[in-house]
Amino acid sequence: MNIRAAVKTFINDEVIPAEPQLNAARGGEPLRELKDRAKAHGLWALGHPAELGGGGLSFGEFVLINEHIGRSTWGQLALGTVSMQDSIMLHRFGTDDQKKRWLEPLVAGDIMPSVGLTEPEVAGSDPTLIRATAHPDGDDWIVDAHKWFTTGASTAAFTTIFARTEPDGTDAHKALSAIVVPAGTPGFELVRVVPTMGSTHGDHCEIRLTGVRVPADHLLGERGGGFHVAQIRLGPGRIFHAMRWLGQAQRAFELMLDRARTRYAHGSTLGEKGEIQRYIAESAAEIQAARLLVLDAADAYDHDGRARDQIAIAKFWVARVLHDVIDRAIQVHGALGVTADTPLEAMYREARYARIYDGPDEVHRMTVARRLLADGRRAPWLRDTDD
Repeated sequence: MNIRAAVKTFINDEVIPAEPQLNAARGGEPLRELKDRAKAHGLWALGHPAELGGGGLSFGEFVLINEHIGRSTWGQLALGTVSMQDSIMLHRFGTDDQKKRWLEPLVAGDIMPSVGLTEPEVAGSDPTLIRATAHPDGDDWIVDAHKWFTTGASTAAFTTIFARTEPDGTDAHKALSAIVVPAGTPGFELVRVVPTMGSTHGDHCEIRLTGVRVPADHLLGERGGGFHVAQIRLGPGRIFHAMRWLGQAQRAFELMLDRARTRYAHGSTLGEKGEIQRYIAESAAEIQAARLLVLDAADAYDHDGRARDQIAIAKFWVARVLHDVIDRAIQVHGALGVTADTPLEAMYREARYARIYDGPDEVHRMTVARRLLADGRRAPWLRDTDD
């Protein structure tokens, strides 16, 4: 069995059947058992670089794996892919000591990370507005910050805080730095876990840092380089999300097919009715188009390590497809679709996040349009052509 087939089997046969237990225990022992089995099957951290102990797959290869992992919202936790964004960030910018302390246990799944970017007082889509500050004091950094949607901060071993470290008047894109703050550091307050629509795991936390003191060697990357660090983390993260959304859309599509084949009403099965056939055909076309966009973005990233436009296009387009396919699947299920007797209602609520996190759709559309207006040769289909 090839690795892709093995992942699909593991998700379908082991993770999805365990979802009720995972949801009830919020991971807990059922998740630990799944992680152990994934490691035993050689399915752990497949997209992480090989030098970190991962599978070393390219982005293009990982799309074909992660769409299966994404069939369950617990898949990325069970197979160790949830830490990829932070692992890439630490691998790229971390010192040897930082990697040993945080990166190695992160890849092994022994600890979890969190990142403090978004702040309640300013627009989260514009990191140049960040108000958090950090200043040197002898051999330490003193950090003051108010963050929210710091996902996982309630259980994370560390939080990477993005804060303003440079004087007023500094170029906005060179004014921020990334600083790693270990859990339990005095002055680090978990204000609350923010109640949100439909989140089944990964608490979205509000935190406050007041005079938090961390050693100078907790700076991640260069001083003033925080914007670059954030973009290196967010770029791959956006395509990771889109990969997983493919799996969610495919699962919703399969549930829609099953319902259409078996539900009888008004003289025929639902699948024999033209409107339902339209739902099925349009969903199939949209999923395949989204899949090709993600594959193209992954190929472009493997080629140049950026793929900014391709990733942005995939991010906002796949988010829309995810919503629409789940919405149609719920409609085909009728009243059953809005109950917890199927996974669809939870999938729908989770899918609503997709159009906001890691940059709202409006911002991605705006940046793509601006870049194309400035130079039409940036159009993705012209990437491989000669000037």
